[in-house]
Amino acid sequence: MLKSLLAASLLGAITTAAGAVDVKDLAPCKPAAQRYCDRSDTSASITNLLKCGATLASVSSRVGESCRAVLRRYGQL
Repeated sequence: MLKSLLAASLLGAITTAAGAVDVKDLAPCKPAAQRYCDRSDTSASITNLLKCGATLASVSSRVGESCRAVLRRYGQL
């Protein structure tokens, strides 16, 4: 659990550091984020995706290969 929180924090730090994450890079994970992550803020799905990298990593066997590649690229897997 602690490792997941650390990974999510790291992803958050990366995203705020000079726009290090391109929104187009995250697109393969958008459907998985909508399925597995918090849906309380439905209007900001990319923001939701940035917040739920650890959740997606924990269900990586259920997401597509392109999303797993994104998670690997940003250190979640």
